[in-house]
Amino acid sequence: MLRAVPDVEPESSARMWHVTLTVEGAPVTDREIRTALERLSDEHPFLLAGRYAPSRAEVRYWDEAADAATAMSLAARLWSEHRVSAGLPDWQVVGVEVIDQGNFHRRGQMTHGQLSLVAAGRILPF
Repeated sequence: MLRAVPDVEPESSARMWHVTLTVEGAPVTDREIRTALERLSDEHPFLLAGRYAPSRAEVRYWDEAADAATAMSLAARLWSEHRVSAGLPDWQVVGVEVIDQGNFHRRGQMTHGQLSLVAAGRILPF
């Protein structure tokens, strides 16, 4: 006999966080940093966007974590954990911003008067 399973989401304390990670270091060529960010995007499929300059880069992505502190800790390790596999420059983390989904969407509404969606996979110069 088949029984219907109620539509109940599993209890989870994890939430989605929008993360912006900024790194800086010794200058590299535009091609070198762009190619490395593209490889990072392949390795980290939730990467939304990347911006770069010869001595600085910024990546934005969604991450799931129990709280903002955990998401921040994961973000602070992202660059070093993918440095070799993605060919990232030996740069240091100089900034991490972590905000919840609600604040991310409110920011988009307040800035543009409507919900602003970020095009996935965009890697652009500053």
